[in-house]
Amino acid sequence: MGKLLLVLGLATAALGALIMLGLPLFRLPGDFSVRRGNFSFYVPLVTSIVLSILLTLLMSFLRR
Repeated sequence: MGKLLLVLGLATAALGALIMLGLPLFRLPGDFSVRRGNFSFYVPLVTSIVLSILLTLLMSFLRR
């Protein structure tokens, strides 16, 4: 449990640092956005795939 909390804390800090540096993390090419009048719809397709791959790799490393 301690390892998991440490890794999640470091990952959160790294993510925060990247966002502070201006890196657009959650608006990747392949994410769909529709804006019409006062209606907006956003589908983070590529972002979801990338996060799924990263979390799968993280969990596989933590199992060892």
